[in-house]
Parts: sequence; structure tokens; C-alpha cells
Amino acid sequence: MSQTAKALLVDDRRENLMALEAILQGLPVQSVAVESGEAALKQLLVDDFAVILLDAQMPDMDGFETASHIKRRERTRHVPIIFLTAADKDAQLALRGYAVGAVDYLTKPFDPWVLRAKVSVFVELWVKTRQLAAQSDLVRERETQWRTLSDAVDEATALLRANDPEARTRAVDLLEQARWGNTR
Repeated sequence: MSQTAKALLVDDRRENLMALEAILQGLPVQSVAVESGEAALKQLLVDDFAVILLDAQMPDMDGFETASHIKRRERTRHVPIIFLTAADKDAQLALRGYAVGAVDYLTKPFDPWVLRAKVSVFVELWVKTRQLAAQSDLVRERETQWRTLSDAVDEATALLRANDPEARTRAVDLLEQARWGNTR
């Protein structure tokens, strides 16, 4: 459960990636920087991410195409994408970003504190989701243990009602096994 949240940073310009890494420094998130949409898709095959910061304007596969691939994959469709772009505040680009599944669309220059706040929210949601999943697994495990114990008690009760010395011995064995978690 101590897995660190990760942010995937995707931009074709190394200096932009370095700036994003600097902005996120100090947050409880590990930055993973890649320089293309193709590299982002490959990275998403091997790692889980709390958030993706994606440059909209890139050569070859742009951010919109990359996002559409991300949203088509079952494993990654729920990862929040924040588009970042140097393009002027063209409403059509923002709409295009939202249409392919972005949760936000920021134009450069953007306030680094706003980006930090947005990333922090998604990191916190990622952590809470992980915690809930772990608690859910624990509840399922406990329910299984309870059912097993309950079944052992029911079987032992039936054996005790038989009023047979061998059945009583078997009932005691069952209850002892259930007590230590070794039923059957």
C-alpha cells in the first residue's frame, strides 16, 4: 500500500518537461517524463498513474490522439488527463481536449500553483482509491473467513445433536480447526 503516486508528464520539449518536474517538486508524487505520445502509451503499459499532464501540440502523435488512445484502454481510461498547451486560448482546442476525455485544459503561461493544486487533488484521489480498494479486499477476506467459521460451527452443531461420541469428537475437532483457521 506504500506505492507512491506517479504523474506522467508528456511533452516533446525537454525544457518543458524539466519545468513541469520543478513545479511538481515537493508534492507526494513521482514524475515520469516522456517526450512523445508513443512513449506515453508505452509507459502506461507498465505503470499506473494518478494523473497525466499532456502537451496538446506535439509532432507525430499529438496530445489529442494520445488521449484518445489512453481513454480507449480499459486499464487507463479512468486516469485523469490535464492538457497543457502553448497555443492561444482557442476555445475549439479546449473543446477538442474535453471531447477526448481531458479533465482540464490549461494554456501556457499557466500559474504553477494552480497546476500544483490540481495535481494534488488527483494524487489524493488516487491514494484514497487505493486505500478503499485495499479495505474492500480486507472486507472480502474477512467475509470469507466468517462464512468458513460459520459453516464449521453449523456442521459441529449438527454433529453434537447426533448424540454420538464419535460425532462429538469430530465436532470438537472441527471447532478447534475453525478456531485456528484450519477448516478442512
